[in-house]
Amino acid sequence: MLVNVVAFNKSAVLQKPNTGALGQRPENTHTHTHTLSLSLSLSKVERAGGWLQDLVMQQRSKEKEMKFNKKRLRVISDAEKMKPGSEGVLYWMSRDQRVQDNWALIRAQKLAVKEDLPLHVCFCLSAPKSELSTLRHYGFMLKGLEEVAEECKALDIQFHLLHGSAGEVLPGFVADRSLGAVVTDFSPLKEPLQWLEDVKKALPNHIPLIQVDAHNVVPCWVASPKLEYSARTIRGKITNHLPEFLTDLPLVEKHPHTATRTAKPIDWDKTLASLQIDRAVSEPQWATPGTKGGMAMLESFIDVRLKLFGSQRNDPNANALSNLSPWIRFGHLSAQRVALQVQRNGKHASQSVPPFIEELVVRRELTDNYCFYNKKYGSLEGAYEWAQKTLRDHANDERPFLYTRQQLEEAQTHDKLWNAAQYQMVSEGKMHGFLRMYWAKKILEWMSSPEEALSTALYLNDRYSLDGQDPNGFVGCMWSICGIHDQGWAERAVFGKIRYMNYKGCTRKFDVPRFERKYVQVYLT
Repeated sequence: MLVNVVAFNKSAVLQKPNTGALGQRPENTHTHTHTLSLSLSLSKVERAGGWLQDLVMQQRSKEKEMKFNKKRLRVISDAEKMKPGSEGVLYWMSRDQRVQDNWALIRAQKLAVKEDLPLHVCFCLSAPKSELSTLRHYGFMLKGLEEVAEECKALDIQFHLLHGSAGEVLPGFVADRSLGAVVTDFSPLKEPLQWLEDVKKALPNHIPLIQVDAHNVVPCWVASPKLEYSARTIRGKITNHLPEFLTDLPLVEKHPHTATRTAKPIDWDKTLASLQIDRAVSEPQWATPGTKGGMAMLESFIDVRLKLFGSQRNDPNANALSNLSPWIRFGHLSAQRVALQVQRNGKHASQSVPPFIEELVVRRELTDNYCFYNKKYGSLEGAYEWAQKTLRDHANDERPFLYTRQQLEEAQTHDKLWNAAQYQMVSEGKMHGFLRMYWAKKILEWMSSPEEALSTALYLNDRYSLDGQDPNGFVGCMWSICGIHDQGWAERAVFGKIRYMNYKGCTRKFDVPRFERKYVQVYLT
C-alpha cells in the first residue's frame, strides 16, 4: 500500500525521526571509485533518458565475484546439501518477480554453477475466486513475468509457468525434472508461508529447500528476532546492519550449463485471458509493469521528483512521491537497488534522501517484521492491548454518520475529500500516503464497529490499490484504525485513544478544494 514507498505516510503526522546514518552511505560499506565518479559525472550534466539502466548494468558487472552473505538465507528442510546425480537447481520465484538484483536467484545460480548444473526458474500461478483477484493485479503481474521469461531465455535459464498452488504442482515438477535443490524468496504473510510449508512436506527428504530474503535490505530474521513495537525500536537495529547488507548486487550472468529439457513456450495473452478474475477493476495507464518500467519510474523520481520529496511529500497536490510501490510490491524492483541509486544519484536533493530512506527501509521493513512475528495481523486481535480495550470501550458510541461497504466503495459519503481519495484509488490504483491515513480513519468513524471498519479498509485497499495485498497495506490500515506502531492519544468518542484526524486538519496541510476538484466530480458507476 505504498505510494511514497511506504504504506500510509505516517511521518506526515509523527515527529520527524532522527534518521542518522540512514541518510548517508555507511562509511565502511564497500563502494568502488568507478561508481562514485560515474555517478558524480552524471549529476553534473543533463542526463539522457535511460541513463540509470546503463549505470546500474555497469555497477552489477563490476560485482561479479561478490560473495553471498549466508545470513540472507535460512534452510527450511532437514537436508542441507544436494544429492549427487541431480539434473538441475530450481529457483521458485514468488514475491520477488525479477531477474537482476534478486538475492534468491543469485544464490540459486551460484549453487547451480558450483554443482555444474542447469538453472531453472518457476512461478506457480493460481487465481482464487475472490473479489480481490482482479485484472489490475494479475495483468500487472503477468506482464512483469513475461519480461522475466524473456530475460531468463537470454541468459540460458529455463523459465516455467506452473498452473496451480505451489504445494500441488511444484514437488511433482521437481521430481519429473530430477532437480536437486529448491531456492525460494521470502514473504512474511500467512498464505505464502503456508505454501512454503506445503512444499516442504511434499518434497523428498533429500532435497534442500532454502529461503532467501530478497525483498528486505536487512533480512527480516536478522533485523530483529521478535515483534518490534514501533519504528523507534527497530530503526537502530536496521541502521547497525546497513554496512553489512546495503551493498552492491552482482550480475546474474548467462548460465554456463544448458538444460537438456527446455521450458514449454508460454502464450501470455492466452494465460491472462484464461484466468477467472474480476475484469471490472482495470489496469491503470500510468504504471508500466516489469523491471524496465520500474527502473524508468525510479529514474524519473531521481531526476524530477526527489528534490521535492523532502518538503512536499505530504501534499497530495504535489507530484513529489516516488510512485514506486507497485514495482516493489510485485518484486519487479529491488528496494536495495532503489536505496543505493537514490543515495548515489540523489546528491542534488540531499535534504530529501534521509526521509525517503527512512520510509523505504525502516518503515517498510517494519511492516514485514509485524506480519512475520504477529500472525493475527489483519484483525483487531493483532492490535496492542491498550488499543483493543479502547476500541471495545467505544464500540457502541454513536457514529456521526453510518455507511455501508457499498456506499464507501462507490464514494457516496458526505465528505468530498474522502470521496475524491476513494475515487483516485478506484480509478488510478493508488492513493496519496497522507490521504490514506485520513481515508482509513474515517472508515473507523463511519462504520458500526471497529471490526467492520478494519475489514472494509483492507478489502477496499486490497481490491483497488495496485500495491495492495501486501504487509504495508495490513500495517497501514491497522496503524490508522488499531494504533499499531503508534501510542495512545487523548480519549474521544468512537476513536477512544486511537489517533484522530479530521477534515479541518487536512485543510491546514494542503489545498483540499484543489484536490477535490480534480476527482470528486467524477462519479463511480
